Amino acid sequence: MVSNLRSALFGLFALLIAFVAHADVTQGRDYRLVQPPQPTSTPGKIEVIEFFSYGCPHCAHFHPEVSSWAKALPDDIVFVRVPVAFGRRPWGQLVRAFYALEATGDLAKVDDALFKAIHEEGKQLVDQDSIAAWLAQQGVDATRFRNAFNSFDVSRKSQRAEQMSRDYGVSGVPHLVINGKYGVIGPDRLRIADELIERERAAKASSPASATSP
Repeated sequence: MVSNLRSALFGLFALLIAFVAHADVTQGRDYRLVQPPQPTSTPGKIEVIEFFSYGCPHCAHFHPEVSSWAKALPDDIVFVRVPVAFGRRPWGQLVRAFYALEATGDLAKVDDALFKAIHEEGKQLVDQDSIAAWLAQQGVDATRFRNAFNSFDVSRKSQRAEQMSRDYGVSGVPHLVINGKYGVIGPDRLRIADELIERERAAKASSPASATSP
């Protein structure tokens, strides 16, 4: 009986410690407010944006972790990736490559390999020709890729991505933004993101619109 009580108390104490640790998400240390808050692209859902670059070694390191996390997100969350250039021409070419591969349907096929080629194999994928040549080796139709790469739609999306990085105040990558309001700045990015998602979920549940919806 005493043993069972001790076990129960220990379990309760462990849950309390875990709750305190996870609830301790602090503005200025773990996140900053996006000023002004930005509109999300999927009304009714909580949006998580990952700003990144294929040219960024920190993004390459973070990619497997955030990809696994994103795959496990519940249905009320939408995960959006936004490549950035910060005015660097090679990174700008990789921004266009991301949207071109998205347009041709080849992104999932080479997404991981692109990080690996740049950061593990030392490939100099810095312009359309070098990227297209590498993609051809991966079984991607280089002509289709080039057509998409030079399309108006890819130009528009690339310009929009650069504008978004400014609107959200992104100064470094990888960078997560939760629902257009919170920019994660702490080192434990995914734990902080989880807590901010819960904060947004609770806010949505307590809003007058939620209370009156069927």
